Amino acid sequence: MEKLSREEAKKRIEWLRKEIWRHNYLYYVLNKPEISDAEYDKLMEELRRLEEMYPEFITPDSPTQRVGAPPAKEFKTVRHVKPMLSLDTAHKEEEVEAFDKRVKRELGVDDVEYVAEPKLDGLSVELVYENGKYVRGSTRGDGINGEDVTENIRTIKAVPLVLRGEELPIPRMLAVRGEVIMHIDDFERLNKELIEKGEEPLANPRNAAAGSLRRLDPRETAQRPLDIFFYEVMLVEGYEIDTQWDALQALKKWGLKVNPHIRKCRDIREAIEYHHEMEKKRENLEYEIDGVVIKVNRFDYQEKLGVKTRSPKWAIAYKFPPRKEETQILDIVVQVGRTGILTPVALLKPVDVKGVTVSRATLHNEDYIKEKDIRIGDWVRVARAGDVIPEVIEVIKERRTGKEKPFKMPSRCPVCRSKVVKEGAYYRCTAGLSCPAQLKRAIAHFASKNAMDIEGLGSQTVDMLVEKGLIKRLSDIYKLKKVDLLRLPRFAEKSAKNLIEAIEKSKERGLARLIYALGIPNVGEHTAKILAEKFRSMDKLMNASMAELLSIKEIGPETAESIINFFKEERNRKEIEELKKLGVKMEYEEEKGKLKGKKFVFTGSLKSMTRGEAKAIVEELGGEVVNTVSKSVDYVVVGENPGSKYEKAKALGLKIINEREFKKLIGMEEEEEKIVPLDKFIGEK
Repeated sequence: MEKLSREEAKKRIEWLRKEIWRHNYLYYVLNKPEISDAEYDKLMEELRRLEEMYPEFITPDSPTQRVGAPPAKEFKTVRHVKPMLSLDTAHKEEEVEAFDKRVKRELGVDDVEYVAEPKLDGLSVELVYENGKYVRGSTRGDGINGEDVTENIRTIKAVPLVLRGEELPIPRMLAVRGEVIMHIDDFERLNKELIEKGEEPLANPRNAAAGSLRRLDPRETAQRPLDIFFYEVMLVEGYEIDTQWDALQALKKWGLKVNPHIRKCRDIREAIEYHHEMEKKRENLEYEIDGVVIKVNRFDYQEKLGVKTRSPKWAIAYKFPPRKEETQILDIVVQVGRTGILTPVALLKPVDVKGVTVSRATLHNEDYIKEKDIRIGDWVRVARAGDVIPEVIEVIKERRTGKEKPFKMPSRCPVCRSKVVKEGAYYRCTAGLSCPAQLKRAIAHFASKNAMDIEGLGSQTVDMLVEKGLIKRLSDIYKLKKVDLLRLPRFAEKSAKNLIEAIEKSKERGLARLIYALGIPNVGEHTAKILAEKFRSMDKLMNASMAELLSIKEIGPETAESIINFFKEERNRKEIEELKKLGVKMEYEEEKGKLKGKKFVFTGSLKSMTRGEAKAIVEELGGEVVNTVSKSVDYVVVGENPGSKYEKAKALGLKIINEREFKKLIGMEEEEEKIVPLDKFIGEK
């Protein structure tokens, strides 16, 4: 090694890197290793020694650089290239069949092909590659913004630092979504090590994966046995993909690990059969899955179906039945929710349900208790609904001793002692926001990130402010003074100042978020946006008739009635009037941007900017960038070497513009007197 010239050493380093990348691909993606671990270690050791001798040849994507960053003080926030949506769930075949019927009805077709994939129980992440090199990784976060864990993801050996280009051209930019997981055997070994060290064991593989990835020191993450599967192309530039199945095949060819159990299904029946097969295989897999994900295969169909506020309309998570364990009900207590609904909760003898200690379980309502004949002292089977929320599934009646006690819903609110009334299947405290329990939950919702987003007004602070009498109704939030906060524990000059500023800033959040923040039953974020756009002011919404509400496509009778009843309440109207006096904005403001409502498709390379930069500009100006050419598209922007989208756009007679015209449209460049003809600009194609 010492006899190598500088140029020879450089070539040897490049060869070693390519060879190690190839063996990583064979081992982690194809599961077909060609060499032993000892031989692989020799290659790594030789590369490491050469890089020590010639440090000028070290690059960030070298296999030796998986752990090279210093510990972070905290994770930065990064914006995803595209929202990382959650999924609607189904637990029964009928729900999946209803999903299929809706998809066909909205598409106006008789047949739809699906892709079915295991629903992994891990931590969702976004990875970004530029010109084939890994540049950024982030957690899902709130779906729009996530934590920058670039260096931690770099330590996962199944993550390629450089994409393969042997079978497909490497895209200029690729943003891909994956799931970081920990295998069950690795999780059990890790817990054994932690116990031997006298440390607290981890609850389950998912928590272990999430906690390991979010270590501030990447060297600690590198010590944890993490794996990853990729399943969604979020953005690709320089290569065109038309279906989910083709996307998964492309990911594999670029060296990104895709789950081996994926399947293309001709119809929903095949997808349901796949679910049953995976349920049987579930216990023999090396990692946790809690269901399967069913996606419409064609991207143009996905585009047409669109998305709701937080989930796509072209995919559904078909969950497995929850796992069950036996335990005893020690007592039944009642919780009071934000809208005054009383929910009975079983206090359980703690029991482990697949790695999670469960000591409380929801009993939903009185009808649920009567139907299952649940009593205090009963032995019951408990499951995590969707493997998340614990609930009592059934009573083991053969274990009854006669000492069990029936449960009865209270006639008075357990928190404020106000009268309780029965409404359908539910009981409700009549005190409204004068009930401390309802007030606390209403304020926490009002201040939450997707509502008025008052940073610093979390549940503990809310509890304290209500208990100290500083907040007795929603509008009191805007009457808080810094001097009030400084009298409270945990508040210093800076934290008090920050909260007052956050409260003041929240007055500008806009009508849609205010409507959602008010907590009107059955009105979520999406419905709140629709109401804001339709009525334009809080006054008009408060006085809307049932007929006006029902004329809105997305609003049904139940939601309309909830809105009418909410604004009938005199105290609600007074509270809204008080918020208005305190400066909370109640008018709808048009989104700024001259491209509002315009849809763009990009095809081919742009010289002056990346596709991602162009997309960001369009969105900032109020427009939307879509991936599929259809009649609803307003502009098709054509760069050099365009793909099939250009031909489709010509066939549909869409407005086609070149890069210079696009820059003129967005105000970046004055159009010259003579514009190069489009056919010359794109060549013979």
